[in-house]
Amino acid sequence: MANSKDTLTDWLRDAYAMESQAVEMLERQAERIKNYPEVLAKVQEHIEVSNRQADRLKQCLQRLGTDTSAIKTGVAMLIGNAQSLSGIITSDEIVKAAVFNYSFEHFEIANYRSLIAAAEQVGEPEIARMLQQSLNEELEMAGWLEQRLPQLTKTYLERKETAGVAEAKR
Repeated sequence: MANSKDTLTDWLRDAYAMESQAVEMLERQAERIKNYPEVLAKVQEHIEVSNRQADRLKQCLQRLGTDTSAIKTGVAMLIGNAQSLSGIITSDEIVKAAVFNYSFEHFEIANYRSLIAAAEQVGEPEIARMLQQSLNEELEMAGWLEQRLPQLTKTYLERKETAGVAEAKR
């Protein structure tokens, strides 16, 4: 079992880095989506959720007698910054960010499902229970995005059309 527990530890460190990346990415997005108050509020809420998930992952690692990986976390934060910066140069950043966030939620969902199975396999039901909380939160966020993505896209296109009409009348 020691080898499987080592694998679980590595995966928990990866998940901590994943949540650090999510926070970094969402914080940068929140700085630029002021014109979409409903999305901004949900992003800000999910930053708090992601921070709680990171804390939960730290607790899981502590239960296994270890801690996070500074290297993995640092790299993930750099990736989160890079991803969020990629939208700055596009006018449709809000739609691209929402699509990316939706796909990233599913990446997190898959990771949590795998982590739960690993925790159960190595006899860590408390860790599995903690991870289930995070999975439920990610499922909620993915569902929220799935419901709103079509309307967000339409709103963006309507605003773009309206701006184009306003400019043409000058």
